[in-house]
Amino acid sequence: MIVPRNRLLVWVSLIVLPFAVLLAVETTAAMVALAIMGCLFVAAVVDAFLAFRSLAGVEATLPSVVRMSRDRTAKVEVRIQNVKQTARTIRVGLAMPAEIESGVEDVTVALPEGSEYSRLTWSCVPRQRGKFLLDAVHLEGISPMGFWARRKRIGAKCELRAYPNLLTERNSLAALFLNRGSFGVHAQRQVGKGRDFEKLREYVPGDGFDEVHWKATARRGRPITKVFQIERTQEVYVIVDASRLSARRPEKSVGKSAVRGLSSVAPANGRAVTDYDLLTTDSTLERFITAALVLGLAAEQQGDHFGLLTFSDKIGGFIRASSGKAHYSVCRDALYTLQPKIVSPDYDEVCTFIRTRLRRRALLIFLTALDDPALSESFVRNMDLIRNQHLVLVNMLQPPGAVPVFANPDVSVMDDLYQHLGGHLQWHQLQELDKVLRRRGVNLSILKNERLCAELVSQYLGVKRRQLL
Repeated sequence: MIVPRNRLLVWVSLIVLPFAVLLAVETTAAMVALAIMGCLFVAAVVDAFLAFRSLAGVEATLPSVVRMSRDRTAKVEVRIQNVKQTARTIRVGLAMPAEIESGVEDVTVALPEGSEYSRLTWSCVPRQRGKFLLDAVHLEGISPMGFWARRKRIGAKCELRAYPNLLTERNSLAALFLNRGSFGVHAQRQVGKGRDFEKLREYVPGDGFDEVHWKATARRGRPITKVFQIERTQEVYVIVDASRLSARRPEKSVGKSAVRGLSSVAPANGRAVTDYDLLTTDSTLERFITAALVLGLAAEQQGDHFGLLTFSDKIGGFIRASSGKAHYSVCRDALYTLQPKIVSPDYDEVCTFIRTRLRRRALLIFLTALDDPALSESFVRNMDLIRNQHLVLVNMLQPPGAVPVFANPDVSVMDDLYQHLGGHLQWHQLQELDKVLRRRGVNLSILKNERLCAELVSQYLGVKRRQLL
């Protein structure tokens, strides 16, 4: 496809229009006017035919996969092939998805003479995590006289993978990831006999009947005892709730002065900043995914095996606990495309799945929301299936306003009083739920949004230090 350029429009306005007026006013100059306009027309037609050669032998390719982190500048490399190796200037454009911002719409590239391949680096910033497709590269070449531009669309299949940004959380836990968390730590005797089978030995007076291996005893004709050892490598599973409860957005803690100043906020990214933008942050699921990946890094540092389970009204994905960079990449690929579903979570399904699939004792960290009374009752009932076999920790984000009634003295109108009273009732319901779960050996933690990752890692390290597994 060829399109006219500004140069052609300028020449038409400078030659065709004045001479057309002259032709209408002064008929004696008709031959001169028609000759000049005819020359321009012939030049434009010839240049249009030559414009088709401006992109002859020019191709562009994109990498099959580009990995990037949310809200961080990424690079997409465009490889341009100039088969004829002639010097030419072209424009390159990439139609980025709406979720990925780019500072420019097109870039002018000068292809050098004698070089077949050239590289162009395209900067962009993903604003949402997920998998996106870049399906075309747009090229534009200029005709010799500059009257026309030829445009060509080259199909491509470039997968843009925008992963969660863990930079902030990694910086806050830098001591752990830089192996400085062990400075000043002394060797401590490990208490208990453990649950990992080590070997069989002859029966010694004092061994319990539960330690006798009855099959080996019958086979050898004398009492044989099982010997266990302390678990060196433990299994840690993060269970992420991807139901409607995780689609909500926790509120930011901003003061009234900030709310009153919303009207003075300048537009950002081409749209005005609204109350919703300042009072909300990432969805609950976004925070859960970030926390799960950070905990996976912490488990890798501690030499444990890390596993993953996602669910909503059914099991979404299950990755058995393992270790290594390849395994962490598998977990990350399973999480970065996870989106919440507008359904209620099915705790019966997930607890039954855990009971049947996880035979070895493991640390189970639930990331869910239990502020719905009906769902919390279902959760408590299903904990009886797994609490004896596994160590269960439950973490949820603090619901907005769920604080004691006198915790916030900022009351100006009667509606604030009723709002605080409702928050107190919700806070009281969560405290009662915490007591019920603790009686079953399950620990419930209600965490602030900004402290979720740090508290999760702290709980995990506390379990390791106290040898609760």
